[in-house]
Formats: sequence, C-alpha cells, structure tokens
Amino acid sequence: MTSTLKALAQLILSNVETLESAAAKHGIDYPSLEADFAPSALNADPVAANASRVIVGAAAQLIATVRDPIEMLQDHCSSMYTAAAVGFANSNDVADILHESGPQGLHSKDIGQKIGVEGSLTDRVLRYLATRHFFREVAPNVFANNKISSLLLKNKPLKDIQADPVAKYDLSPGAAMAGHFTEEAFMGSERIYDFLKNPGPYQSPFNMAIKDTTNIFAWFEKPDNVWRGRRFVTAMKGGGDRFPPEVFSSAIDWKALKSGSTVVDVGGNVGSVTLPLAKANPHLKFVVQDLDHAITEAKGYWKENFPEALSDGRVDLQVHDFFQPMTIKGDVYFLRLIVHDWPQAESIKILKHIRAAAKPTTKLIIFESIVPHACPETSPLLAKASVPSAPAPLLANFGIGLGGFVTMIDMQMMTLLGGRERTVEEFDELGHQSGWKLEEVKPGPMAAFIYSPE
Repeated sequence: MTSTLKALAQLILSNVETLESAAAKHGIDYPSLEADFAPSALNADPVAANASRVIVGAAAQLIATVRDPIEMLQDHCSSMYTAAAVGFANSNDVADILHESGPQGLHSKDIGQKIGVEGSLTDRVLRYLATRHFFREVAPNVFANNKISSLLLKNKPLKDIQADPVAKYDLSPGAAMAGHFTEEAFMGSERIYDFLKNPGPYQSPFNMAIKDTTNIFAWFEKPDNVWRGRRFVTAMKGGGDRFPPEVFSSAIDWKALKSGSTVVDVGGNVGSVTLPLAKANPHLKFVVQDLDHAITEAKGYWKENFPEALSDGRVDLQVHDFFQPMTIKGDVYFLRLIVHDWPQAESIKILKHIRAAAKPTTKLIIFESIVPHACPETSPLLAKASVPSAPAPLLANFGIGLGGFVTMIDMQMMTLLGGRERTVEEFDELGHQSGWKLEEVKPGPMAAFIYSPE
C-alpha cells in the first residue's frame, strides 16, 4: 500500500509532467520564478490550471505532514511579518526601483537611500521576503525582482509615481491589491479576536479598528481616503478581469429568452459584464443599475464601447440603490460579487426586493465563489454543483490549491465588511430566506447560482 507521503509526492510528479506537457503544447517553457511575470497561453489552459491546483495542494499538504509541527505553528503565527514586509516594499515602490536598476539588482544600501530607510534595515526586510521567494537576493545584500515581486510594478516611470502618488496604483492591479490587503485588511485583522468575542455596534473588525460604523465603501469616499478608494477600484478591476466572459455568457441559454425580455444587472457598476451579453443578444433589453457615481462613469463607458445600444434604447443605465425596492419587473436579474459584501440580513434584504418585483417565470442568477468543505461532502445539493473532487490523499477541497483562495477571501469579507463567502448549502438557505429556490449551480472560476421564485 502506497504511503501518504509517496502518494502526495506522486501527485506532484505526475502533475508536473502534465504542466510541462501543457507548456510544450503551447510552444513555451514553463515560466521561471526568476523572470518577471508575463501572461501566456498557460493562464487560460484548464489542464494547466488543474495540474497547478493539485501540485500546490499536494505540496502544501506534504510540507504540513513532514515539517516539524512547532516550526509550522511558528511560521503561520508569524505570517503578519509577511504582510508587513510586502506592504513596506509596495508602498515604497521597491519593485519599481529594482526594475529601473536592471537585472543585476541593487544593493540594499542604495535601495534604502532612495526610500529614506537605513540600508541594514532594508536588507533584513528584503531578505525575509527573498527567503519566501518574493524578490531575489542575487549577491550579498543585492536584490532584484522575480515573477512574484514584478506584480508590484506600477507600470509607469518612477518619476511619475513620485510626482503623483494618488494615482500611483492606477495601472497596476497587483500592486493595488497588495496595498489593499496589507493596509486596510491588515488593520482589520488585528481586531478579529475582539470582534468575534463581542462585536458591539460594529459590522466588521475593520470598523472596530477604525472606531467608525461607516461601511468601508462610504469610508473610501471621505476626503482623506479617496486615494484608497481609487486603489481599491483598481484592485477589484484586476480581480474581476481574472474571470473569462464565458462565466457569464454560459450561465443560462440567453438565446432562448423571448424577444424583448428584460435583463437587469443589479449593482453592475459600469456594466462591463452586460456589454458582451448585449452585443451577443440583440433581441434582449438590458438595464444596468448602480449608484449615481457608477452610472455617471457608465455613460462614458457605453458611449465609447457600444453607443448604439444606448441610442436605440436596448440598454438603460439607471441609478438605483439595491437596498431600496426594485423598480424594474425583470425576466432575469443577475448580481456579480454583490451578496458576499454584506452580512446575511442585508443580503436577504437585497434579494427580497428583487423577489417582490419578480414575475413567476423570472430567473435570478448570483455569480459568486463556492466555499468547498475541507472534508468529503455528501449533501444532495452538491449534485447541483458538480464540484471537482480532489484525488486522494488531498484534502477534499484541494487544500490551498483551491480552497485556500476562497477561504482567504471569506476571511477578507468578514474582516472588512461583515460579509461572507458561502457553501452551496448556505446559498440554498439564502434563497429560502429571501423567497428564491435554488435550481442549478454551474461551477467554474466563478460559480453561477440560478434561482426561480419560491
């Protein structure tokens, strides 16, 4: 009988072969850790994605199995140093400094001089990161970028970054995301324990940390935080771009809807998801709803990308707060990454408003991630989801290879917003509590939960 250690090692080896074969099929070498990140055909290859998921899950489980448990505990309990070190490097534009210095790298003394930090302190932080494969130490105290740190590049000359710090993250979703995590989320994480024990008047640990009951979206609009809000928008756009358009176009058979059917994109921002749907389905009418500032931007977005849809009335841009009664009797409503931002009571309120306006034949589609359990699941609801099963002896959710991301985002939602990611069972219950019956779940990079009126 194969031991757990050998089984995990074999999973790693066999999937490395799969990954290299996928790269060869695309005529490329698998990207080196030492090179800057560059998108390639592998990023959209489902075979490569699954192989990577298994390798990451198996490698992490193998490390957890063989590593001294005291060391494992120390490493995880001290992970705040990683967030602090990445935040330091990101806010001080270290990746950009190294990029302009060239592949030979730059001495920590010179880096420190450019950012106003003593060199011996700079090298300690960067060596900590390089030891964790974030940056490279190419010679004693000399550091250079690698595939991971290159994601912090602001994609503009260093002089422009320094001249306009408010706009420094506009062209770099990776740096924007890192900044959001290592600042706002880091602030909130310090109060998770206190919040869980006694939340008091606060909706989230972040609210407790800033001693303000204001929702973070409203907090971003305060004058001192506008630059943070700008950074957050860039981070979220980068996150949204990870999901291929097929996630939305394949959720239901849009062509089968009757001519003139109304599709409502609830909280749709500028309507970037609606745009390709409207182009592909000229027989349908679309309504994009969001708050005033988003709809103001949406008008420019549609005039630039599909002006005829506005002029012929097929697309309507409507200012609407989804906490108020729904104003449109739609045939299909969809929400993309909306309900995870809100506590259960608020999520129910949003969906009840939609239910009150729905027709008996209306469909509701919620695009969100599925939280997979770390143990084998037997719920009949999972038959609706076709969630991929992990090969033994991996954790049922592939460990950090799959479940790692969504469970991290779940903690993020709790910390910043009092929101949550959900299991399939929790999406089913959310529907029952708001008057909707969960009929189908289509898994994928972002799952589609399809409901009908209950």
